[in-house]
Amino acid sequence: MKTTSGRRKAAELNTPDLYQQVTDKIIVALENGVPPWRRPWRSAEGVHGSSLPVNAVTGRAYSGINVPLLWMAAEEHGYASDRWITFRQAKDAGGYVRKGETSALAIIYKPFEKQARDSSDNLLFRDGEPVMEQLAMIKQLQLFSVHQCEGLPESVTGTVAHTAPTGQHSYLSAVQLKQVQQILSATCVGCDHRRQDRAYYRPGADRIVMPTAPQFLTEADYWSTLLHELVHATGHGSRLNREGITSSSRQFGDPVYAFEELIAETGSAFLCAQLGITGDVQHESYLAGWLRALREDKRAIFRACRFAREASEYLLEPLNRNTEQAA
Repeated sequence: MKTTSGRRKAAELNTPDLYQQVTDKIIVALENGVPPWRRPWRSAEGVHGSSLPVNAVTGRAYSGINVPLLWMAAEEHGYASDRWITFRQAKDAGGYVRKGETSALAIIYKPFEKQARDSSDNLLFRDGEPVMEQLAMIKQLQLFSVHQCEGLPESVTGTVAHTAPTGQHSYLSAVQLKQVQQILSATCVGCDHRRQDRAYYRPGADRIVMPTAPQFLTEADYWSTLLHELVHATGHGSRLNREGITSSSRQFGDPVYAFEELIAETGSAFLCAQLGITGDVQHESYLAGWLRALREDKRAIFRACRFAREASEYLLEPLNRNTEQAA
């Protein structure tokens, strides 16, 4: 007769390893020279105010690991929109998914807690109180692009977006410029400019060091790079207190450094999508470190995306607060 722990282990063996599936997808993209958090720009027209992938019915933006997963799926199949829908939602909206269409992988992540057990499967207590452990359940969510559907109303499909011609959006509008300046001001992080070939954040001084603006190919490249460094700055002990910034042993090439760069790269992509900025950040020198981190830990990309989401939400909070006050 199987014990509870035995049944649990058997169930785990028969469950698809979603962590590994997702990590393998990210590794393949990186090896092919296509970081999943970077993709050719699509117009934000009709995409609920940003270029993050959204649910076509609710308008709610997907977050965390689902952002690069859906960006990759859209690029792989050439979908010109970042609107996604479930099979049931398409049916309820009066349309349908075309026969033979293949769904894109997304993840439902639900944290929960349960009472811990010892090696003999006995419930654990401390001072008479149950010892709780933090766990998470993940399962697949199958999504379809609105381009894979027929019969959907325009309120669901939105206006078809078009890939922007090369060179378009290389500058910031007055609104975008005001937004990034508000973000920089709200963090109280200093910024120095030097004629050099790299940008970086100095945790001890809490300052960003940037090349001069004329050294960048476009205005958007300058601000994208600055946002990348601002994501690093969110890890300061006075903000989100992230190990990749606060660790005294942090140095180029070590796992903590590579993981922090993965957070900043992903977080700046989230920010740029939210703000509609189409610049590029050149950090290919970190590719080997990213691949090593992903191969050694199948959950690394999930954690990186969670930290990136926390960082982007922290930086965008002043803008969201101003919007609420103006409403």
